Amino acid sequence: MILRNRRSISLAGTLTLLALSLATPLAGFAAPVSAAKPTVVLVHGAFADSSSWNGVIDRLHADGYRVIAAPNELRSVRADAAEVNSLLRSIPGPVVLVGHSYGGFVISAAADGASNVKALVFVAAFAPAVGETAAQLSGKFPGSSLGATLAPPVVLADGGKDLYIEQDKFHAQFAADVPAAQARLMAAGQRPITEAALNEASPASAWKTLPSWFVYGDADLNIPAAAQAFMAERAQARETVVVKGGSHVVMVSHPDTVAALIEKAAQGARP
Repeated sequence: MILRNRRSISLAGTLTLLALSLATPLAGFAAPVSAAKPTVVLVHGAFADSSSWNGVIDRLHADGYRVIAAPNELRSVRADAAEVNSLLRSIPGPVVLVGHSYGGFVISAAADGASNVKALVFVAAFAPAVGETAAQLSGKFPGSSLGATLAPPVVLADGGKDLYIEQDKFHAQFAADVPAAQARLMAAGQRPITEAALNEASPASAWKTLPSWFVYGDADLNIPAAAQAFMAERAQARETVVVKGGSHVVMVSHPDTVAALIEKAAQGARP
C-alpha cells in the first residue's frame, strides 16, 4: 500500500514537472510568435543577401514576430517579384512587406494582387512609379557614386551582365557606417544584380494603394537621400525616418531603428 502511494506521488510529480517544462520557454530561444501579429517578409537588395537582415530579425523575433527572409535572385524585376508574390500567397494572415534598395522594386510589384499584404516598408529603397527604372531614380538627384565603384561586368551565358561592387571600394560606397571587418565579409559575400534588372521598368506601384513607411540614411551613396525623400513624399509615407550619417545599409548599422519602424507598420496590419 505504501509502495503504491509512492508510485502515485512519483508519477504525479513527473507529470507536473513535464507540464512546467512545456509551459516554460527554453532560455536562448526566440519569444513565442503571436497569432495576432502579422508575418514580416524581408526582401534584400542588390550587392547584399538575406544575412543583411540578421540584426533586424533578432529584434523582431524577440518581440514575437514571425519573419521570413524572401529569396531574391536579382535577375529581373518581373521575375523576382513573381517569386516573392508566390511566397506571399502561401502565408496565412496579414503580411508586412519590407524591401531594401532594389528590393523596393520587387515589393512594389510583388504586393500587387497579394491581398494579405497590409503595409510596405522601404529601407534605403526605391519606391518606383510604373515605368520608372532603378537607374533613372538613382540619377534623378545628384549624390550617387555607385557607377564608379562597379567592377567590370561578368558576362553571362545568355549574354547578360552581372554587376558587382569592387571589394576594395565596398566599405566606403555601400556600408561606410559598418565596422571594416564586417564590411569585408559583406563585400566577399555580395550578390550580383543583372544590368538588365537595374534598367527594367517597374510594372506596378503597390505603394499607391498600401500604407508605407520609409527609413534611410542621409549619407547613402547608392540612392541619394534627396531621391529617397522625393519617393517617400510622393508615396505619402505614414512616417519617414532619416538616420544621420547612415549608409545604404541602415538595417545592418541601425537594426534597432529599422525594426522599430517595421513594428510601427505592423500595428496597422493587424487583423
